[in-house]
Amino acid sequence: MNHPLRWPVITLVALLLLNAAFHPGFFALGWRDGHLVGPLVDIANRAAPLITVALGMTMVIATRGIDISVGAVVAIAAAVAATLIGGTLVIEDGRQVYVAHTPMVLALAAALGVAVLCGLWNGLLVGVAGIQPIIATLILMVAGRGIAQLITQGQIVTIYYAPYHVIGGGYLAGLPFAFWLALALAAVMGGLKHRSALGLFVQASGANPAAARLAGIRAGALLVGVYAFCGLTAGLAGLMISSNVKSADGNNAGLLLELDAILAVTLGGTSLLGGRFSLRGTVLGALIIQTLTYAIYSMGVPPEVNLVVKAVVVLVVCLAQSPAWLPWRPAKAPAGPAAGSAP
Repeated sequence: MNHPLRWPVITLVALLLLNAAFHPGFFALGWRDGHLVGPLVDIANRAAPLITVALGMTMVIATRGIDISVGAVVAIAAAVAATLIGGTLVIEDGRQVYVAHTPMVLALAAALGVAVLCGLWNGLLVGVAGIQPIIATLILMVAGRGIAQLITQGQIVTIYYAPYHVIGGGYLAGLPFAFWLALALAAVMGGLKHRSALGLFVQASGANPAAARLAGIRAGALLVGVYAFCGLTAGLAGLMISSNVKSADGNNAGLLLELDAILAVTLGGTSLLGGRFSLRGTVLGALIIQTLTYAIYSMGVPPEVNLVVKAVVVLVVCLAQSPAWLPWRPAKAPAGPAAGSAP
């Protein structure tokens, strides 16, 4: 019960049991068309983009920053990929097939490259120009949505190219391919955190930027890199979302995703004051949000109540993790000389 992830785990288990109470077949899994099907698989598939964005947001928040432009970057990346790939109907060997306007590898590279450039823009404003993170990313949050609509010319661009649909709608070893991508990203980040100095640099810069600079850490370059990485994760999430729905909507793609990402990071126990962060907690937080969303929709609760319920759950979990809000937790003895010892 003293594990730092105890409350996120308890919350996720409670939500899963709540779903099972209202839907007896909630934990049931079936096999159809070569992959697993069931509510748990749906939750994993829907949670993959949120996990991806939230992992990038975790690194930003660990440096005492915030990025509220990730939803717009999701829309931009989706718009670039959809516009470049599209799909043209042709006749090959007597059958109708769709071919991409641009080779998919180049389209994916372009979409992710644009997303990284968006992150670099934020990083330069924060790390070099010294603008407050919420203001710096607010610029791209507003402009980015307009950029996405300019790319799509204000239309919903449909993607007909079947190989692209695998990213967000395909399966690997029975599980959603997007979920595997999110887990792979978390594993790589976990390896860098624990087996390289990068995690230590991020924690040091977030906990005490002045001391980190005195220790030789290039805080400005680190911030630029962190925001660029957050842009990359948002771009990858944009590919997942547009692939899953087979289209790109510059107006609605990734809308309010930045709020869910911040909630997921907070639920996972990452400190908004910087320094301490938990990648596993972020993954749990994203699963909590998606499981809660599934419960709300499946129980017939009006969709407009969704945000209110999310806010209440986040408030309760955050208060449960706050030492100041736990009157039943025994207070720690103040550090000092042992009783009876000489001053």
